[in-house]
Amino acid sequence: MSETLFTRIIKRELPADIVYENDEVIAIRDINPQAPTHVLIIPRRHVATINDIAAAEAEDEIGRLYVAAAHIAAEEGIAEEGYRVVMNCNEAAGQTVFHLHLHLLGGRALGWPPG
Repeated sequence: MSETLFTRIIKRELPADIVYENDEVIAIRDINPQAPTHVLIIPRRHVATINDIAAAEAEDEIGRLYVAAAHIAAEEGIAEEGYRVVMNCNEAAGQTVFHLHLHLLGGRALGWPPG
């Protein structure tokens, strides 16, 4: 496994506010939240970017991230009012940790385009 901030959190080498986890996924609160609810949903297996999904045969893992997002949104009480799920790919798009992850954002009205 490539060493990233997220792999260190997964291995419990770094602290994090874990809101959900199972054998394949871990979800933590973002330390720099952009909305009242801002959770990062991370596969335990390292895949660097969206561009690496097919090469890593990670298609099923992507589905599990979205299932976790829906579960967390319900637990956080934002499922009915609405929420946004975003995955950045590479630096120019805002990816800062090169371990695939979803951003679950909600708890306020989210305009479009974001920014």
